[in-house]
Amino acid sequence: MMENLQQIADLIGQCTDCDLHASRINVVPGEGDPKAEIMFIGEGPGQHEDRQGRPFVGAAGNLLDEMLESIGLARNAVFIANMVKCRPPGNRDPQTDEILACSKYLDRQIEVINPLVIVTLGRFSLSKFFPGEGISKVRGSIRYYEGRPIYPMLHPAAALYRRELKETIYQDFKALPSILNNLRRPTLTESQSEHVITNTNEPPTQMTLF
Repeated sequence: MMENLQQIADLIGQCTDCDLHASRINVVPGEGDPKAEIMFIGEGPGQHEDRQGRPFVGAAGNLLDEMLESIGLARNAVFIANMVKCRPPGNRDPQTDEILACSKYLDRQIEVINPLVIVTLGRFSLSKFFPGEGISKVRGSIRYYEGRPIYPMLHPAAALYRRELKETIYQDFKALPSILNNLRRPTLTESQSEHVITNTNEPPTQMTLF
């Protein structure tokens, strides 16, 4: 049974559905507010996350914390998870079978939390909802997947390797408060909303249909 986040975490702790369980130190189910309005989904745990059993506690996590603070949000006010719950060896990309094995846990976390918006961090979490889409093309705009708002962003780790991307990520973060305000007072029906993209370069109250 996966009725709440603790039960989901307990099942993740016992999971042996893919080979990642053999090399993990700790599972990293995710953490944060069980009623969070924003849910961040990254790629997978790294070395620090594997040791501590917590998501985004390395250098990329420090940057994520800074960005949350820049818009007045505490880390414990959001929920942070990853596509896979165990560290891929050597921090390699998660493989398709590993992502599929973990998808039941992530899907249930989304259902239980039911956030106003999901922020995908990087291409792997973007591909969960929009396979084949390019992160550079769609980042910074609201899209809808089965009626649920998805806000794609670059992964914070990208700014660690390419410093010029840091400002881009900060800009996308700065749009989150306006996005939340818009989502708290919906003006479109669900059928309409599935065809909506919000361009964050426009005033936050403008929504364009395509």
